This record gives sequence, C-alpha cells and structure tokens, in this order.
Amino acid sequence: MVANLDLLAFIRRSIPSVWAMDVLLLVRQAPARSWSAGELVGELRASDAVVMGALAGLQSEGLVAEGEDGRFRFAPVAAALEELTDALAQAYAERPVAVINAIVSNQSQLEALADAFRLAWPRR
Repeated sequence: MVANLDLLAFIRRSIPSVWAMDVLLLVRQAPARSWSAGELVGELRASDAVVMGALAGLQSEGLVAEGEDGRFRFAPVAAALEELTDALAQAYAERPVAVINAIVSNQSQLEALADAFRLAWPRR
C-alpha cells in the first residue's frame, strides 16, 4: 500500500502536468499494448507537442518505454513505480480534484520560482 506522502512525492517528481498523467494512465490501462504517438494524440484529443512532451518526461522517469518501432508502452523500471502509478490511478478515480490540485500546485511553485529568477535577472 502506498502512503499519501509517497504518492504526493511521486506526483511532484514525475507528473509535471495533467496531460502527462492522462498519457500515463492511458498506457497503463493496456500494459501489453504499444501505442503510436498519433494514437495517443487521437485518443486524448491532444496536440502532438503535448503528447510528445509528456512521453519524453515519462520515459525519463522510467514509466514509459519506446520500442524500436517508435511505439510507446507502459513499462515501469521498478515495481515501486508500478505501485505508485496504480495508486495514482486509484486516487484519481476517487478524488480527481485533489490529484489535479496536487499537479497544478506543483506547476505553480515551479512557475513562481522561474518568475523569481526572471524578475531578479537584469534586463537589457
């Protein structure tokens, strides 16, 4: 069983946007299936840039793998990542607003940090 703090840490570390969560949860639903980027774009009604950005981040976190054929599948590199993804899916099914708030609050903190650097940097 995953503790709430562990799930929150996973969200903050590995899920940078709601789109990334949507991509992850979609590929998780059918772990034996490999998806083309176009199929994910169509299924999620998202843009190529959004899906490819999400896939790149999920790959770097060890959650999604790209095959030699350029197709993507759910492939957590550790059992703990699979367990955290399962906990994310359950939490999102039970408390979608809380999960979205956790993702968005993480984005807001990063944007605030970036803005602070922009404001502190001398302009020319």
